[in-house]
Amino acid sequence: MSQFVMDADWLHWHQSPSVPAFKVPAGAVDAHCHVFGPGDQFPFAPQRKYTPCDASKDQLWALRDYLGFSRNVIVQATCHGADNRALVDALNHSDGLARGVATVTESITDEELKSLHEAGVRGVRFNFVKRLVDALPFDALKVIADKIKPLGWHIVIYFEAQELPELYDFFTALPTTVVVDHMGRPDVTKPVDGPEFALFLKLLEENENFWSKVSCPERISKVGPAGSYDDVVPFARTVVERFPDRVLWGTDWPHPNMKSHMPDDGHLVDMIPKIAPTEALQKKLLIDNPMRLYWAD
Repeated sequence: MSQFVMDADWLHWHQSPSVPAFKVPAGAVDAHCHVFGPGDQFPFAPQRKYTPCDASKDQLWALRDYLGFSRNVIVQATCHGADNRALVDALNHSDGLARGVATVTESITDEELKSLHEAGVRGVRFNFVKRLVDALPFDALKVIADKIKPLGWHIVIYFEAQELPELYDFFTALPTTVVVDHMGRPDVTKPVDGPEFALFLKLLEENENFWSKVSCPERISKVGPAGSYDDVVPFARTVVERFPDRVLWGTDWPHPNMKSHMPDDGHLVDMIPKIAPTEALQKKLLIDNPMRLYWAD
């Protein structure tokens, strides 16, 4: 029994997702997912902004197999703060089929970084979504970026579209490969060829060290599951077709902080051919790119 009581409005992950109609290619990677706890084994951080349900590594492996994927990239969840023990435990029990993105502080030592690397961590995440984290000290983030660069790690950044103008210069000064979560959360009520999304495309166009995840339509869509999240498709497809060698896809299981609904993971998989319409694009998105970034060694 977990010592933590999940938030009253927390939505539990889908207990019986559909079998996807789209069969992912052999070797496909779910390049964005999380583990929560279990809380009695890996306590949630005191400073967390939310308390989730448990979502264990074994449940993640079960979903991976059910959806037809071969590998996972597990991203440290903000509810665990910079305590990466749940992440490392999952990596250590993955038989080499998972890699990780950790959260670290500027005080981390080279020895601690080496230990994370040996477990399978290949990046760190910086969260700029103001409702999820306190204000981030840019100097500390620069220290972290310089520490991880020798390991060949990358930085994952999470922000929302309206925040990009003020963060643009900081982002482009980062010294590593940079992966943007969920296309920078575009406002899909605005035109795909409008100025707001154009700034995000400019970021990718002018900075070849920048990649993008084209995941999480359930977070971005205004039409929701009833509309098959179709309002997100033009944005994601634009990114996939313009930058086919620098895109990643993931389920985002177990979908933290979803308030409107809990997505069916099978339906999310069925969106892949809408945003990557050819087999060649699907192979880059699901196999070639994540393998190059996370399993280069």
